[in-house]
Amino acid sequence: MATKGRALIMLILFSFFLIRHSQSEKDVLAQGQKLRDGEHLVSAEDRFRLEFFSPGTSRNRYVGISYNLVNDAAELVAKRKVVWVANRNNPIADNSGILMIDESCRLIISHSGGSLIVSDSVQAANNTSAMLLDSGNFVLRELNSDGSKQQILWQSFDYPTDTLLPGMKLGVNFKPMHVWSLTSWISENIPAEGSFTLTTAYNMNGTSQLIIWWKGNAYWTSGNWQNGRYEFVRFYNYGNYKFSSITHENESYLTYSLYKKYSLSGLILDPTGQIVEITGLAPFGAGACSYNSNPGCIKQQLPECRKPNDRFERIKGAMSGEGFNFDGKYNLSLFDCRVNCLNNCSCIAYAYSDYNQTSCTIWIRGGNFEESNYSYSREIYVLTPEKLKRRIWLVPSVTGFVALLALCSLYIFIRRKRREKGENEAEQEILQCELGARTTHSSSRSRKRKKFTVSRKKGSVLQFFSFENISTATSNFATTCKLGEGGFGPVYKGILPDGDQEVAIKRLSRNSGQGEVEFKNEIVLIAKLQHTNLVKLVGCCIQREEKMLIYEYMHNKSLDLFIFDPVKKDLLDWTKRFNIIQGIAQGLLYLHKFSRLRVVHRDLKASNILLDSEMNPKISDFGMARIFGQDESEAKTKRVVGTYGYMSPEYALRGKFSVKSDVFSFGVILLEILSGKKNNSFSHHGKASSLIGYAWEMWTQGKCLEIADPALGNSHDPNEVLRCIHVGLLCVQDSPNDRPSMSDVASMIANGTVSIPAPKQPAFFMDYSLPESRLENLASNDVSISEVEAR
Repeated sequence: MATKGRALIMLILFSFFLIRHSQSEKDVLAQGQKLRDGEHLVSAEDRFRLEFFSPGTSRNRYVGISYNLVNDAAELVAKRKVVWVANRNNPIADNSGILMIDESCRLIISHSGGSLIVSDSVQAANNTSAMLLDSGNFVLRELNSDGSKQQILWQSFDYPTDTLLPGMKLGVNFKPMHVWSLTSWISENIPAEGSFTLTTAYNMNGTSQLIIWWKGNAYWTSGNWQNGRYEFVRFYNYGNYKFSSITHENESYLTYSLYKKYSLSGLILDPTGQIVEITGLAPFGAGACSYNSNPGCIKQQLPECRKPNDRFERIKGAMSGEGFNFDGKYNLSLFDCRVNCLNNCSCIAYAYSDYNQTSCTIWIRGGNFEESNYSYSREIYVLTPEKLKRRIWLVPSVTGFVALLALCSLYIFIRRKRREKGENEAEQEILQCELGARTTHSSSRSRKRKKFTVSRKKGSVLQFFSFENISTATSNFATTCKLGEGGFGPVYKGILPDGDQEVAIKRLSRNSGQGEVEFKNEIVLIAKLQHTNLVKLVGCCIQREEKMLIYEYMHNKSLDLFIFDPVKKDLLDWTKRFNIIQGIAQGLLYLHKFSRLRVVHRDLKASNILLDSEMNPKISDFGMARIFGQDESEAKTKRVVGTYGYMSPEYALRGKFSVKSDVFSFGVILLEILSGKKNNSFSHHGKASSLIGYAWEMWTQGKCLEIADPALGNSHDPNEVLRCIHVGLLCVQDSPNDRPSMSDVASMIANGTVSIPAPKQPAFFMDYSLPESRLENLASNDVSISEVEAR
């Protein structure tokens, strides 16, 4: 009996030990352990939890850290309490996710579709574990043999998403070079990187500012740091916050702590550009800049068709007529949707397209709004001038509708009579531009009205197609023929009536952010440019209010579909990639130097490089291109167009562009081809904040070959890869004067014996800093909203 009693006591003690051990390890993920979807870690004092979650109404799964609140009603908390997301740009479609530490001491998320790397490989022994701290920091650490901590290998605080917690840093670490910044979610349902970024900037006198950027353009500034606070920040909870701006040899950053240690706290950069407390209080930042000129807001240039008192009012109801839908691939927040509407002079309303907030829709004039308060009614933002703030468009009465219908019928009748004449005149105008024919004046009394005398010449490069022919070629624009959609509109595959030639047809959407200027620009340019590395324009269609461009069909579509696809990139060995790099260089060299025109593309990116059946590259999409005179070297514009990540700094920040702007874009594409990674979404693949930054970091450490895509295997020539990396870094240097010309670039890539100068620090690598003069004039009118194309 005594023996049984002792055994029972031992069993109780052992069970108690196991329970205590389990509790003490509830915040630790050891190497070899797996945290499955449905399981979680909780910090030692139950303040934070790490787990798989689905934000809002989304069904996608993410790994995130949130406040561990048992009873939300006990706190005034914002709808979303997630403060960090591991895989914000790479959602998991099901609940198969597993978080673990692999044999290379990396934190990874394994799932049915593959695996995602959270932290890069580190030099450490196998005795590693990850721990969730009460600060909300998730750290990967190396342990000594006795279990004590030896060093931190990686930590989530170094890779913020949209939330700044007490103890986190916002600024820059100079050794190694690393930027701490916040980037907004797209919406409360999509934690992927949105349009707003919060960074710090420093004056030469040592004072700092917070700057919110919208798609690469400064949008709001906090003013200088003075006496423990920022000049333009009206923060109502300073009493509980202790902000510190710290600068020393290795680091320069902003951080904050709490006077009340266990207060619920977090500063969130939300999808509208506001900075709000996690409690939902004390908003400040760019979100307040939409309609007014609060201190810190950088004045944005509105289109001439808009007035400062134009407002979009959120009202429940429905719009008549079909709007233009930007689907999920555009990654547009509701704020971005508003800007697209504002920049389209015909737009009168916008809204999320679906319940999950993955896309947005804009409506142009001609649609009508009907207010309703049913539970299923949509929230639509309707353009309402201030003086008519509470008035909305109502569905016309029956009498008014009949009258309107009669007027429309008359209008259509008259227009039908003039259509053929108008189409012919439009064709003649384009031919005039294409062939460079002379114009004659009908008389000296009508010098302002030019009459085109050009006729369609035999063998003309440009062909005009009827709407009927194009409709037949695309099976009446069938969904099965649709190749994709861009800022211009949908693109279809078709077979011309002769039955032999396959073509790609771009159909200008009436709701497109682009219009007739870009349409004619592309026709005129491509019709005059002939090169094996430029896409060929077969013809166009201008009929029935339709505007379409017909190109040669490229069987392998665009470069980005290969180099950024984990499967398709294996099809591009080094020989193919090197050929693509050289082809793009030759196409740009032709544009800049050897064509009849001197052309700056202005929107060069991987998705605008098309590949034919033999994987030869051809530059496409000349809607944003500009022609330079032979004596011109630089131009300036208030309408900044292009894609963030490919734009040169002088163009993105000051509107200045030249052939060296294209050189910068080429450098980015070159590095993307070499690495198989996107410049814009590189932050989760390494310590640097961009691919450019990572390439520079590896260059300074003498480890250039580490950026090469593992998919290349042993197919590449190390010397050629090193030379291309070297040239790529020369192309992305900060100053346009330091960048080589495309003739030099082509020569350096092709000739291994050419001497290549050492590159200087690249542009945008230290995106936290601006020249002092720029900081002093951030509120001036020289910064406009960039029309960054989501294509």
